[in-house]
Amino acid sequence: MSTKSELREQLRALRRVHVEAQPNRIRALLFHRPPATTLEMIAKDAVIGLYHASRYEAPASAYAGFFAERGHTIALPHFTARDASMTFRAHSDPFGASDLAPGPFGLLQPAGEPDELVPDVLFVPLVGFTENCERLGQGGGHYDRWLAEHPGRLAIGLAWDAQLIEPASALPLEPHDQRLAAVVTPTRIYRPSNE
Repeated sequence: MSTKSELREQLRALRRVHVEAQPNRIRALLFHRPPATTLEMIAKDAVIGLYHASRYEAPASAYAGFFAERGHTIALPHFTARDASMTFRAHSDPFGASDLAPGPFGLLQPAGEPDELVPDVLFVPLVGFTENCERLGQGGGHYDRWLAEHPGRLAIGLAWDAQLIEPASALPLEPHDQRLAAVVTPTRIYRPSNE
């Protein structure tokens, strides 16, 4: 069995090849709006936590605009330093990035000191996932810690189909790993088998 670090390296390479093989016009159509079955899981007044995707992550920016149009407050991860805990801050320009600036990890995050929020629903990035919605993240544990500190939040992964880990037993799980309520890919929605 591969270690998590080895698995991350393999999956990042697969993800990169998968994304680069897609024409830009096709990529722009994917993850345009959440599937109806996912929307059924979300309360009308929920604060939605999203992320500003890196080059090869499943994009979440169209979801920001979609949820903003439905009246939801949008929040993005925010770090004050590389060793700081992840918080969520208000994203005031969900149709663009005028309120964002690079954070300590080089990713765009809300600039300045916008309101800190606690999302009810999180759409999370990932490196890999299983059919049972176990998630392999970047390795920093930020989302696992945040979800453990905020129980009862709905966490949904966004991923490319190429990020599915098969067999599921190839993902070494640890006690702190948080399972997702669902994973959305361009072709399918995964739900844990015990639901």
